[in-house]
Amino acid sequence: MKTTALRLYGREDLRLETFELPEIGPDEILARVVSDSICMSTFKAAEQGAAHKRVPDDVAENPTIMGHEFCGELIAVGEKWAERYRPGDRFAIQPALAYKGSLAAPGYSYRYIGGDATYVVIPNEVMEMNCLLPYAGEAFFFGSLAEPVSCVVGAFHAQYHTAYGSYEHRMGVVENGAMAILAGCGPMGMAAIDYAMHCDRRPSLLVVTDIDADRLARVERLLSPEEAARNGVKLVYVNTAACGDAKAELTSLTGGKGFDDVFCFAPVRSVVELGGDLLGRDGCLNFFAGPMDKQFSALFNFYNVHYASTHLVGTSGGNTDDMREAIALMEQGRINPAAMITHVGGLNAAAETTLNLPKIPGGKKLIYTHADLPLTAIADFAAKGAEDPRFAELDHLCREAGGLWNAAAENYLLKVFA
Repeated sequence: MKTTALRLYGREDLRLETFELPEIGPDEILARVVSDSICMSTFKAAEQGAAHKRVPDDVAENPTIMGHEFCGELIAVGEKWAERYRPGDRFAIQPALAYKGSLAAPGYSYRYIGGDATYVVIPNEVMEMNCLLPYAGEAFFFGSLAEPVSCVVGAFHAQYHTAYGSYEHRMGVVENGAMAILAGCGPMGMAAIDYAMHCDRRPSLLVVTDIDADRLARVERLLSPEEAARNGVKLVYVNTAACGDAKAELTSLTGGKGFDDVFCFAPVRSVVELGGDLLGRDGCLNFFAGPMDKQFSALFNFYNVHYASTHLVGTSGGNTDDMREAIALMEQGRINPAAMITHVGGLNAAAETTLNLPKIPGGKKLIYTHADLPLTAIADFAAKGAEDPRFAELDHLCREAGGLWNAAAENYLLKVFA
């Protein structure tokens, strides 16, 4: 079967090509990809090429398919897996396989599997590691968002705390504690706010910061303090650019005690250092945002490490259980990560979008691999609709969903932009 895929040949060398896939073996699965959301990690792989730790050294001769946040349906199943999977099943994939200790992952390392493709061959190790996950949601794009949401789930689970006089680590965020999400109005920060409001282990105080008034206003509208209050969470948005003393103002919201859990969603030294300064006794700082600079560093108060038991963790992705939890929460309607998506496009837009990702404002960029359309902001549908009635209908469908991307809009796009 032929596939069309975006392949990486080297640093900033992405090529959209059509080629023949090999016949699947008895331990492989043929699948149709429908949607892929583009991650900053994909941009980093495109920027670094073979220097990236997940990209093979011989990528110039054996190009890999880009994209690791994808969802689709199974087409043909090799006999080894015929009792577990069926053609027509929808799926999502946990790309962090950790197969035999390798860093190889779909979307970085493989010639025949990645999210920016029409069809892929799923290799045996994906199933061996239980990383091919069934997905029963109504829209494919939710399956694509399962991986980024799982990163947030993993970050919350990676937090740890101790009681006075005990060396036992109690895993997870402090229930009914004070939590801060710094630089939290990007797509991953929004996923963290949504999860903090609706998961089983919630803080009683959630403070979200950003330095952009428009971003803050949008996120506050979509993830409102009123909705948080219905779940027992006091949610406060703060523009730290308008604070004279951000540490003092934010700490005052905790009654001066400081925060139990702080998440840093930007690899910016001042943000990291503020996060450390906000920690209360036994507070845990999670450095979520991955820097490209291998020498990135920031100051951390070791007086507080010694006397107040402050500490930090770093997480990079979630595990398979985290992804299962993310899928379950979406299938149950407890979280709605659609707010993360601000742009949609076809496979023809994937290369340009990936290479320019940091320069494109907004949140997640969602690619439909069987569609042909330029990357378009949801906010621009109305203007484009004046010339193209298809965008007018997309605008109508999104307005009906409160301005968010949704299943009806996806179904329509897949029909008219194929």
